Amino acid sequence: MKTKFIKAITLCLALLMCVTCAVPASAAEYKDATINVDAECSLTIWKFDWTNAVKDGVWNEDSFVSTGWRESYVEEVLGNTIRKGDSNGDPDNTLGNGQNSNGYAIKGAEFTIVRVADVVTFTESANDQHPDYNLTQVLYGFNKEASANLLAAIGLANGAGHYENADNTDKLDSANYYYTSDTLNKALSDAMAENSTTVKNALETYVASRNDAIVMDKTNENGKTIERGLRTGLWLCVETAVPEMVTSTTPAFFVSLPSTTVTGNEHSSSPEGGHIWNYDVVVYPKQDTGIPTLTKEVRESASKSTGKNNGTDSIDDGFDHNATGSAGDVMEFQILSTLPSITSQATAICTYQFYDSMDPGLSYNKNLKDVKIEFFTDKGCTDKVATWVQGDGKFNVTYSSDDRHMTIDITAAGLAEINGNSANTNGKLYAGYSNYTARVTYSATINSDATFVYGQEGNDNKVVLTWKRTSSDYYDTLIDDCHVYSFGIDITKLFSDKDSETAEETGMFKHVKFKIYNETDGYWVTASRNEEENVYYVTGHVTEEADATIFYPVTTDAGFGHVMIKGTEPDRFRITEVETMDGYTLLKESIYVEIVATDDATRPCNIYSEDILGVLQNDPRYAFNGGLDLTLANIPQTQLAHNYMTASATVDSNSVTMLEDNGSANAEAPLTVVNTSGFDLPQTGDMGTAIFAVTGILLMAGAAIIILFACRKKKSHQ
Repeated sequence: MKTKFIKAITLCLALLMCVTCAVPASAAEYKDATINVDAECSLTIWKFDWTNAVKDGVWNEDSFVSTGWRESYVEEVLGNTIRKGDSNGDPDNTLGNGQNSNGYAIKGAEFTIVRVADVVTFTESANDQHPDYNLTQVLYGFNKEASANLLAAIGLANGAGHYENADNTDKLDSANYYYTSDTLNKALSDAMAENSTTVKNALETYVASRNDAIVMDKTNENGKTIERGLRTGLWLCVETAVPEMVTSTTPAFFVSLPSTTVTGNEHSSSPEGGHIWNYDVVVYPKQDTGIPTLTKEVRESASKSTGKNNGTDSIDDGFDHNATGSAGDVMEFQILSTLPSITSQATAICTYQFYDSMDPGLSYNKNLKDVKIEFFTDKGCTDKVATWVQGDGKFNVTYSSDDRHMTIDITAAGLAEINGNSANTNGKLYAGYSNYTARVTYSATINSDATFVYGQEGNDNKVVLTWKRTSSDYYDTLIDDCHVYSFGIDITKLFSDKDSETAEETGMFKHVKFKIYNETDGYWVTASRNEEENVYYVTGHVTEEADATIFYPVTTDAGFGHVMIKGTEPDRFRITEVETMDGYTLLKESIYVEIVATDDATRPCNIYSEDILGVLQNDPRYAFNGGLDLTLANIPQTQLAHNYMTASATVDSNSVTMLEDNGSANAEAPLTVVNTSGFDLPQTGDMGTAIFAVTGILLMAGAAIIILFACRKKKSHQ
């Protein structure tokens, strides 16, 4: 990366210190060969997305040499090319901020320029350095006081490296240090290569402190900005504000107004340079771009120990775009966002806001300890560098009046830490938490009522990230979501010899009782019956059977004698009939109901199409690799795609067709329990008991006769 920066900086300096125009190959006339110091000059800067132009194969570093003249070749290739994934002029295919792409043009970049040195011609007599001839050359005179911070920033503090021979003449202003262009170019290039972030910040601070600095208009939709009426001299150009997608400012550069032409290539306007002075300099500095990432995932709370996760802090421990839970369960959410590159104050983040939306079926657990933001040096979130909690001033959390929206807004104090000058593990090119991953965590509870959508429609929970850099009129959004699912069991109770309406009227259902045990997770189900709906909504889990809810069949919208239970997660349940109507037979065995939730490949989630600004993580303009060294741009983006879930069910291992619930398919597992009447036992006074009485009398009479005969026989023997 350092080699690339040195190459880029050297190219910019070579182009901009000696920018030229296209002229015939013949020598210039006298009036063109000398500077008109009273002439007015202009500087035009064009900004194009170099990262994506290279990625798309329409540009490379060697395809063009800037000469200082306006180049139709550049504007044609970079300004008029229809980018991959974009239809020019189509409002549905826009870049960030809702702007049409206009090729690779970057809108909203700001440059600040300031005149820093006089341009002088210095002639000296033969001396020790040049004993054989007198020397005449161009020097640049920097005011010692006004330029002190500038020179220090580029390693020339206290006049280091200035042309000392210029100190020994009364023809030049002694208040100035005089430098050759070679010395200035090398100093700036070396300083940038050593620590570009520090140098950029110093130069951005320097131009901001100069009262005579000129803030140029931000680049327009074509990527162009121009400043006219400039004095001749040496000017420092610093990019001081950028739109959100720019990850690295153009290295600061010097430009001489006017500049002598330089030789270009076959694509340049000046095939041969060195002829005349150009008073209207045009430059095309490159710009790196990229965007952050955003992912939202959910899991059932680890505190339940229900086997869905191990309860660790790992971002891979059970978190996914889809999760299931029971009514009353706490669901844990994580939002992951790898921050964009920050390379100087000009690329600092000035807004980073998460706008979270929760479907009505879940409720935020609003407390000061719930929302937390952690920062990690890696995308896997294993190397933590900071933890922020509510109340420490780094971010604010606000809720909408309907409690369905939560805004997490990073404060000025938090942004200062993100943009800070702390050492960055990614290298000296980066500042603060540049390219680090932020992890936002919070929790919400599944409501035990009808607000939750049961079945495969799920409950959507989305987040929108809005982010801005220093050019704060320009911003972008990213969007992602996750889904929470829960299901139900619909038990229909029947009596073999009674119709359901009669059973209801005679109160037979009141004598039937069920208990439900979750075989998968090992707990008894508790629930509360909504008296208006006659629906049981799961409320929790208990370990002791004595604490389990007893479910009674009641009349619901679905008919007579239903035990409608909503809010069960997809697990294996044991349903036991523990009591029935007198005279009817209990079930011999428990019934086993199993609900299985699976990914539904036929229903992809369409959340990514809802990004109103069009720069999506799945935008093909940011989906590339190609072996390019794009660490600086924080790309290629992680491609996101996920499906909704569906469910199926079995009853005692037999497949059943799940029922819909309020339009949501595959919501409830149905089963029917039929009680048959028991066998009749004979009653007292009936024929059956008379037979027993007669039989008893006969038996007693027979016994008496036998005894009588025995007694007579005994007497006869006496």
